Amino acid sequence: MKLKKSSNLLLINPWIYDFAAYDFWAKPLGFLYLASLLKKNGYNISFIDCLNSDHPKLKSQRNISTLVKRKNGKGKFFKTKIEKPEPLKSIPRNYSRYGITPEIFEEELKKIPTPEAILVTSTMTYWYPGVFNVIKIAKSFFPHIPIILGGIYVTLCYSHAKKYSGADFVISGDSQLEVLKLISSLTGKETIFFPNKKNLDSLPYPAFDLLGKLHYVCILTSRGCPYQCQYCASHILSPHYFFRDPKAVADEIEFWNQKFGILNFAFYDDALLFQPERRFIPLLKEIICRRIHCCFHTPNGINIRGISEEIAYLMFQSGFRTIRLGLETANENQMIKMGGKATRKEFINAVEYLRKAGFSEKEIGVYLLVGLPGQRAEEVEESIQFVKDCGARPYLAEYSPIPGTQLWEKAVKFSAFDLVNEPLFHNNSILPCAWEKLTRDDLDRLKQLLK
Repeated sequence: MKLKKSSNLLLINPWIYDFAAYDFWAKPLGFLYLASLLKKNGYNISFIDCLNSDHPKLKSQRNISTLVKRKNGKGKFFKTKIEKPEPLKSIPRNYSRYGITPEIFEEELKKIPTPEAILVTSTMTYWYPGVFNVIKIAKSFFPHIPIILGGIYVTLCYSHAKKYSGADFVISGDSQLEVLKLISSLTGKETIFFPNKKNLDSLPYPAFDLLGKLHYVCILTSRGCPYQCQYCASHILSPHYFFRDPKAVADEIEFWNQKFGILNFAFYDDALLFQPERRFIPLLKEIICRRIHCCFHTPNGINIRGISEEIAYLMFQSGFRTIRLGLETANENQMIKMGGKATRKEFINAVEYLRKAGFSEKEIGVYLLVGLPGQRAEEVEESIQFVKDCGARPYLAEYSPIPGTQLWEKAVKFSAFDLVNEPLFHNNSILPCAWEKLTRDDLDRLKQLLK
C-alpha cells in the first residue's frame, strides 16, 4: 500500500433528540480516543461537536444566558423544541433537539476541507434521530464521501442502525482497530500505529483539545466491568476488563491540569473501586503526593462495598467532590435479585465512612433505580427514606430497557411499548415498564420526596 502524506477526516458528535438532557460531564470519550489514534497515525482531523454549548454562533440565540456552566463543569445544553417522532406523539411532554442549530452545523461543514471519510458516533439507543439527521445533512454536503457509524446505539441495535441510519459502514462493538483498518483501506494511507488492546496505557490521551473550550475532562482508569448487573450493558460494550497503571492515570490528570488548566475531572469507569489496593488507593496517594489540586467526580456511580474508612479519607483528601453510590434499592430481597453487590449494613457503613472523612450529605449522592419491570412504588419510596435516614442524598435513576441485558426479555414482556422494533421506546423518560403499581403519577410523587 502506498503511503500518503496526509488524509482529511471529519468526526461528528451528533445532537441529542429527547424530552430532557443535561451536561452531567457528558463527553464522547471513546470517540475522542479514536480521534487521538487517528491523529497519531497522521490524519488531519476536523471535529464537529453538535453538543457544543460554547459555540460562538450560539451567542445570537435567545435564552443563551441560561447555559452558564457551574464551577464543576456541569451545565445545560442549548435546546430547541422540535416535533416529536411519530412513535412518541402520545407522550404529553415537549421534545427537543439539544445542541447547536442545524444552520450552525451546516456553516461548520462548509469550513472544513473535503474529507476522505466521515465518522459519526452514537450513544443512547433512543437518541438515534439526532444521529440520522447528522448523517443526512453530512451526505448532502459530501454525497460521495463514505460515512462510518459506530458507538453504543450501533452495538446494541445493529440491525436497526444498518437498515435505517443511512451510513455506508456500520461498525459495532469495541472497534478501534477495525475502524483504523477500514480508514486505511478507504484512504490508501498506511496505519503505522496500532494500540495494544490489553494495555490501555498504550493509547494516546483522548483528543479533548479538538473540543475547543474545556470545562472538564473525563478520565478512564479501566475499561469493561467485572460485574454483570441485570440492567447494565457494560459487558456487551466492553466484554473484557482491563485497567491502567495508577501512575499513568495520575500522569494524565497532571497533563490536562498543567497544560490546559483543567480543574474538574469526571471518572467514567464502570468499576472504579474494583481491587482498590491495586488501583484506586495507589492513584489517590499519587494525587495527594503530587499535590494535584483539582476536583474529582464519579457520575457513573461507585460500588458501595469498595468504600472503606481509608478510601473515604483518601477520596476527601485528594479532592473528590461529587460522590455517586450505586445502591439501586434498599429492599434486601431485591438487592439479592439484582446481584447482591451490597447490603443495607454495608451501605450504612459506607455513608458513615464518607461523612466521617468530611463529605456532606449533599455531596453523597445515591442512585436508586425506578421503573424496573414489576417494581412497586412503595419499594422506591422506602428506599428514598432509607437513604435520607442514613445521611445521604437520593437520586432516582429511571430504568431504560437495554437489548442484550439480563432484564431485557422481562422488560419486553412487561412493557406496553414495542421495545424490540423501536429503540425510541427504550427512553427512560417515558417510563417504558410502567404499570398499575408504578405509574407516571407515582414517579412524579416520588420525585417530590427527593426534596
